[in-house]
Amino acid sequence: MEQTPGLQQLLQLAQSPAGKQLLQLLQQQGGSNLKAAAELASSGNYEAAKNKLSGVLNTPEAQRLLKQLEGKP
Repeated sequence: MEQTPGLQQLLQLAQSPAGKQLLQLLQQQGGSNLKAAAELASSGNYEAAKNKLSGVLNTPEAQRLLKQLEGKP
């Protein structure tokens, strides 16, 4: 089972260069989906939040940034 990162860990990821770039990409390309996904996640509906952002997160640029955040080359 995948562990949910703690708030401190999320803040560190969001403040990293790759995290900042990913957030910017989500804001530019995800727009209203980002807000809707945040609302879904805050209510505990993580799968729906993930689905809301899947179009943006599956782009080559987002995949590269996600790998950087995971510490993979």
